[in-house]
Amino acid sequence: MQLYNNLSAKERAALIDQAGKDRLTISFYAYAKIGNPEIFRNHMFLAWNALDVLGRIYVAHEGINAQLSLPADQFEPFKTHLDSITFLENVRLNIAIEQDNFAFLKLKVKVRDKIVADGLNDATFDVTNKGIHLDAARFNELIEDQNTVLVDMRNHYESEIGHFKNAVTPDVDTFRESLDIIEADLKDHKEDRNLVMYCTGGIRCEKASAYYKHKGFKNVFQLDGGIINYVRQINEEGLENKFIGKNFVFDQRRSERISEDVIAQCHQCGQPADLHTNCANDACHLLFIQCEGCKAKMENCCSTTCMEVSRLPYDEQKELRKGQGNSNDIFKKGRADHLSYKKDLRNIFEVLQQ
Repeated sequence: MQLYNNLSAKERAALIDQAGKDRLTISFYAYAKIGNPEIFRNHMFLAWNALDVLGRIYVAHEGINAQLSLPADQFEPFKTHLDSITFLENVRLNIAIEQDNFAFLKLKVKVRDKIVADGLNDATFDVTNKGIHLDAARFNELIEDQNTVLVDMRNHYESEIGHFKNAVTPDVDTFRESLDIIEADLKDHKEDRNLVMYCTGGIRCEKASAYYKHKGFKNVFQLDGGIINYVRQINEEGLENKFIGKNFVFDQRRSERISEDVIAQCHQCGQPADLHTNCANDACHLLFIQCEGCKAKMENCCSTTCMEVSRLPYDEQKELRKGQGNSNDIFKKGRADHLSYKKDLRNIFEVLQQ
């Protein structure tokens, strides 16, 4: 059985180009009890590989979290396969607003301890006692309520390029960090405020809402299907869009434009910009925001040092990387010290004082 990729990303991209087929970018998740994630993982890989599915999928005892792409003409067989699995029957599929045939170039189905790294001990609270799900119309109404605190459950580099108007955007690098910060800042408002949360596709809010109810919050709500589903609903129903900027996504596209607003700055010159790029120096690979002017001037690099390295012949660059782990900058997501412009965030306390 072939349970691994036998083509490189470059080879796969060439085949996609040659095929000339439109592909759909899709994400979904489901919390469920999976007895043997390894066997389930193998089953999914075999079935999806046959359908030319590409993507990044995490499987754990607690369920599945998937971001993937597939040929549009394989959607029905793919959906039929999902429906054949009890806990995935009629699962909501978030189909991307902006499509890109090269969003994913390999099929990776990995077994993890959790489908989202939340750092929580699920045995200590009822993970099924979740908050109230809101559709786009009800969400728009509730976030205008003066007793509502709207919280972005994503990381700083996601909210930096786009978020809902008047949302609290915690200055965090991980989802786990935000959980304690939000609880601490809202400790005196567990009963008199509506806690409304949102994230990219809804998965982070599923666990967070149950956690906050366990912590004593009385009025907990979450945007059903996250930003992706919200945008689809407002387009289909003609509702007012309250999201400004771009929605960060975890594939080669990096983002989907939701409104024409550019709310972020180039991390090198400070001009309005919201396009993420990875430093061209593979030993760095820092993800940061770079405007077109700096992209041309810096040759897609985050610093002059990286630019000098990237100009070297490939073999010399490879030799320099020998014995070196990933640069620490790779995890800073635009926070590296040599980048001049950093995100200026408001905290929850400031919002509550308004």
